[in-house]
Amino acid sequence: MLHGMGMRRYAEWAAPAALADAVVCLWAAVSRADTETLVLPDACSDLIWEQGRGAFVAGPDTGPAPSATRAGTVLLGVRFRPSAGGPALGLPLSELRDQRVGLAEVRPADAKRLPGTLDLKMAATRLADLAGALVTDRPPDAVLAHATRLLADPRTRAEDVADQVGLSLRQLRRRCHDAAGYGPKTLQRVLRFRRFVSRIDARDQDLAAIAAEVGYADQAHLTRECARLAGVTPATLARLRGGPG
Repeated sequence: MLHGMGMRRYAEWAAPAALADAVVCLWAAVSRADTETLVLPDACSDLIWEQGRGAFVAGPDTGPAPSATRAGTVLLGVRFRPSAGGPALGLPLSELRDQRVGLAEVRPADAKRLPGTLDLKMAATRLADLAGALVTDRPPDAVLAHATRLLADPRTRAEDVADQVGLSLRQLRRRCHDAAGYGPKTLQRVLRFRRFVSRIDARDQDLAAIAAEVGYADQAHLTRECARLAGVTPATLARLRGGPG
């Protein structure tokens, strides 16, 4: 999830070395006021604990997902890589696409260990321990991890990626839906958009230069994709995130 809009303190940390193949980062967020934060697609899924609520799963998004929180809300999260979410949770991740689902509906026994009444230190410890156990028991899809790296190049065709990883296109689609939550073409689009958002967050170039660098054909292409994935124009998104515009 790419966070950016709203009065929310947000920080993330690199995953421990033992989890790095499956986990992008660990993160925490605290709302400073009643607010709505726009969560943008990033090709990942998250296991989240909310103080007072308990644990839930944020499935992979295909568009902007407004997230309303009250002042003082505390969230702790583990962000799974595209190749790891489905295997870790033990179900096709496409079943959770564009959804926020209580962990009790997916893994009832694990949800009991993460009630909303935990203190923050215990919640952080149990959340990290659970993520470690999940990815140890059901490691990431190594073939899809390779395919994801190839799809990071926007010029790469899904058919060519399938050939390079030794799958038919149909098999690649199924593996993508199971592990990442959607097919290879959508995964490629979201990965490109994630690079664009990362660059505007860095505030180091104008929008046209960033668009060309991350692989959009032209400004119109970027505008269409930004409307679909963020619900706003590139310039508006940059302003909202504090970048160039």
